[in-house]
Amino acid sequence: MYTFNKEERLCNKKLIDKLFHNGSSFLCYPFKASWLFIDEPGEFPTQILFSVSKRRYKRAVDRNLIKRRTREAYRLNKQQHLYNVLISLDKRIILSVGFIGKEIVEYDFMEKKMLKLLTQLCAEITK
Repeated sequence: MYTFNKEERLCNKKLIDKLFHNGSSFLCYPFKASWLFIDEPGEFPTQILFSVSKRRYKRAVDRNLIKRRTREAYRLNKQQHLYNVLISLDKRIILSVGFIGKEIVEYDFMEKKMLKLLTQLCAEITK
């Protein structure tokens, strides 16, 4: 329930290209989310990709810190805010969450915004 397995990560280049060319996206500052329904069977209802701009954050230490905080906020809240909705709809999605903020923020703020992003994503999915 509160895990983040390798199978949940989006690594397939073809799926990533498909996501960015055909997917829908929305902004929930400091995150930008892109998502797309897929038909491929899998163990988990979502595969996700986290990204942080190398242009904005030159140091890898900063990029890794932001990705760690984002992954943790997602890991703790995905089950009740995203997976339950997707399982009830019997759908699977691929998702990209990019950090577009101008400064490194604290974890509490990031978790609050991740909750907002997940609820907004569920609203988009159920339309």
